[in-house]
Amino acid sequence: MSVRNIVMDGDPILRKRCHKVEKFDARLHSILDDMKDTMLHANGVGLAGPQIGILRRICVVLDTLNNDRIIELINPEVIASSGEQTDGEGCLSFPGKYGYVTRPDVVTVRAQDRNGEWFEVTGEHLTARAFLHEIDHLDGHVFIEKVSEFIETE
Repeated sequence: MSVRNIVMDGDPILRKRCHKVEKFDARLHSILDDMKDTMLHANGVGLAGPQIGILRRICVVLDTLNNDRIIELINPEVIASSGEQTDGEGCLSFPGKYGYVTRPDVVTVRAQDRNGEWFEVTGEHLTARAFLHEIDHLDGHVFIEKVSEFIETE
């Protein structure tokens, strides 16, 4: 396992749609392990494939409401959402940029695990926000497209 470089704002890979994962093998497991290490090293709550230069539909999310377990999402799709939250949001690929983004407060995602098995997971509050933020990355979208107002930082 190792910490990878995070792709920064301006790199065109952040605006590309990712390809579906078809092979669930040791290489995928290694990438997921590296993504966890990279996210934790950077003090993030989520990380998507394109943020480490991989155009595959994979992401990891820190579930802050459940003992900080890390959820691996492969080929994720949102199947339900409810409520609304507006809060400050940032991104490891956009250091120093923060803004208010409105998103659903509760989100259920259907995804595959590292072995290809389908599962569903529901996230609330920050976890729901992270699910949607990372899935946006997989679709070639970044959070600054959704910011209603940028937050000034020192």
